[in-house]
Amino acid sequence: MSTPSQRLAELGITLPPVATPVGSYVPATRLGDTVQTSGQIPFTPEGLVTGLVGDGIDLEAAQAAARVSALNALAAAADVAGGLDAIKGIVKVTVFVASAPGFTEQAAVANGASDVLAEIFGADGRHVRSAVGVAVLPKNACVEVELVAKA
Repeated sequence: MSTPSQRLAELGITLPPVATPVGSYVPATRLGDTVQTSGQIPFTPEGLVTGLVGDGIDLEAAQAAARVSALNALAAAADVAGGLDAIKGIVKVTVFVASAPGFTEQAAVANGASDVLAEIFGADGRHVRSAVGVAVLPKNACVEVELVAKA
């Protein structure tokens, strides 16, 4: 199998720069052979994707935002791991979804994050996961993703 950086190139994906923290924390930290990220929100070149999923943000847009957030988290993890190819796989992903009342498809939103990680890492990108509906996220982001990776 190709390396994660080769897979990114094949997929036409460029990792974004590591996002500057919006508070008093670091984007990622390494402990032994794992890297854990802080929650990463969907900053895109066009700006932050904001709003409630199920009220202004549809499922497809939320999945795309989860994908962006996962790539932001992966960039932060790679930064402290010594590069993308130093990451051996993904252990756990947590996806927080700013959900309108009655919205119950948090797991489907989280697939946006999980699927891109599997595309990049293959079987090593399969992970345990939590998808959690919340009332609001920092900066009114529609999703937030944090991950734990093997390094």
